[in-house]
Amino acid sequence: MLPERHVRLFRNGRNQAVRIPREFELPGDEAIMRQEGERLVIEPLKPKRNLLEILATLEPIEEEFPEIDDPPVSDEDIF
Repeated sequence: MLPERHVRLFRNGRNQAVRIPREFELPGDEAIMRQEGERLVIEPLKPKRNLLEILATLEPIEEEFPEIDDPPVSDEDIF
């Protein structure tokens, strides 16, 4: 059975709050909260990865790309 602990609810300004005991601490400093019936579920927010981090994990492309005839745009096409 999962550990459980009696906690007290309190007010923080206009919000209701609860202190999370050490054994239930979540990583990071943000979380997602949702309600399922009468239960509140709090899950850690996965860290966002920027595009450079994602690109660094990709394998290089081995195939050659075909040449594409792409002449410069003329002034007439711009206006």
